[in-house]
Amino acid sequence: MNFLLDNWILVLAALASGGLLLWPTLVNSSQGKALSPAEAVRLMNREKAVVIDVCEPAEFAAAHVAGARNIPLDALEGHKSLPSNKALPLVVLCKSGARSQRAVATLRKLGYENAQALAGGMNGWREANLPIEKSA
Repeated sequence: MNFLLDNWILVLAALASGGLLLWPTLVNSSQGKALSPAEAVRLMNREKAVVIDVCEPAEFAAAHVAGARNIPLDALEGHKSLPSNKALPLVVLCKSGARSQRAVATLRKLGYENAQALAGGMNGWREANLPIEKSA
């Protein structure tokens, strides 16, 4: 006990260091892990996942995943294109992946517990050389 009292600065530094090492793990587990493009394709093919693209309509028209539904992030709550079956897996993406993380949080608040973001968004999808569509 005397060691702890005499070296309280070292103990505090060790606790802070341990906390900083655990922080990324705690944050990632609470937000859910982002899906790789391969995992997203598996969900789409085997579990009939619905792809939700939260890009703005102009971005969606430029390039999107085949069969994706365009629901801009601002219009997500109560949108008629959301599936009525809240148990279906949802793959949520945007251009880079930043907006999709916020969309997943919103969807989980709405009861869609199987919503997951695509790591890297459309950029990650393209890097994996997966097919894209363009609207006319």
